[in-house]
Amino acid sequence: MGAVQALDLTLTVPTVPMVAPQVLTALVEELRAVPGLVLLQGTNDLLRYSRDAYDYSPLLSPLLERCKADLVVRPRDGAAVERVAASCARLRIPLTLRGSGTGNYGQSVPMEGGVVMVCSAMREVKHLDGQTGVVTVQPGCLMRDLDQHLRARGRQLRLLPSTWRSATIGGFLAGGSGGIGSIRWGFLRDPGHLIGAEIVTVEAEPRRLQLDARAAEALNHAYGTNGILTELQLATAPAVTWHQLSIDCASWGDAVLLLQRCARSAVALHLATLLEAPVLERLPAWSGPVTGQHRLLLLVAPDGVDTLARLAVDAGAAVHELGPEDVSAGQGLRELSWNHTTLHMRAAEAGWTYLQMLLPEPELPAMDQLRQRWGDALLWHLEGVRQQGCSRLAALPLVRWSSKQQLEQLMADCRELGAVLFNPHVITVEDGGLGVVDGDQVAAKRSYDPDGLLNPGKLRGWEERR
Repeated sequence: MGAVQALDLTLTVPTVPMVAPQVLTALVEELRAVPGLVLLQGTNDLLRYSRDAYDYSPLLSPLLERCKADLVVRPRDGAAVERVAASCARLRIPLTLRGSGTGNYGQSVPMEGGVVMVCSAMREVKHLDGQTGVVTVQPGCLMRDLDQHLRARGRQLRLLPSTWRSATIGGFLAGGSGGIGSIRWGFLRDPGHLIGAEIVTVEAEPRRLQLDARAAEALNHAYGTNGILTELQLATAPAVTWHQLSIDCASWGDAVLLLQRCARSAVALHLATLLEAPVLERLPAWSGPVTGQHRLLLLVAPDGVDTLARLAVDAGAAVHELGPEDVSAGQGLRELSWNHTTLHMRAAEAGWTYLQMLLPEPELPAMDQLRQRWGDALLWHLEGVRQQGCSRLAALPLVRWSSKQQLEQLMADCRELGAVLFNPHVITVEDGGLGVVDGDQVAAKRSYDPDGLLNPGKLRGWEERR
């Protein structure tokens, strides 16, 4: 659910490195001659690669803004990754993995300094199985490039974040959870998406291991805390030329019911977004005219266009057929959905943040109660998803920030009504998810990162293991 944010290089940073100077010098000397490895030590590089879009959260910003890498490395192959892992293990230096840095929760911020490993040079699509559609790809491959590679061969990615043009596949697997495609395919951690992985361990003598689907699941959505991904095997879907539909509804209740009818219909959908009217006023001009009504944004297979148009007419809504999606360009409906909505809202008007939740059923009464309590400090943004095989509504509501106490009270109100929150204002894997420790993730870290050097501070189960 990450989104691109401009990097602020004026933030205050520590005046001394987190790693002792003599240890850092020894590390640089060891790595300087490694083939296929670029070292970055300039101040701007250290700042740039120590940031992601955590400033969506007014709680994370003061916590993370002073964090800075001591060294940034960019490996081109698995051999270089092994050399970095070995040196960090021997010298006991923290190692944080990074893709494009489009995440929103500080997943790739080096909280204890050390080395940030940028994986963007490892971007080869290694193999596409013509029978199963399983693709083997290196973690630094941009999702845009991977999707275009697949589409040229009749396949496409199942799940993508709204930042799909700039996010890497490894970063999405490690730090994301769902997005475009979740209405059909659920979430990344659902069985069947990650088929296998190659990883490198962080040890004085690193191992390169081939993991099957069961073993690889422990590294899925683990923020890079328990193993270095060097290859991924992912399931794909048959390619579809999605058509874009925009539907305006005068009544919020009618709009929610129409969203549900579309999501539960017998048509293939790739995206079903619903934005409350005040949100539309903050979107960029290219998003379409502001009508004062609530708007559904849909990506639908060509044979489903007429069906959704009929459902909209039956609901008294206005339908706008925007034609086939152009995936080679930007400014399509994809980039008005998921956390790009938050991005546009914050760009238009400072002072907004957001939440993420699975709404309780029935959804409308719960949303009505929250509206009565919070008024226009809460604006609704819904996404159709599939959860454990069932059609559900996820919400990424926009929240007008006033204080930590306000946000905590709002989250308490949501939980009281039965919503399942995925808190975007915390740094640990568990607290941003379902709130429970995943024993498999902790066991994987014990096996693949025994000294706890990978992205320290982000896996609560590891910090609390004693």
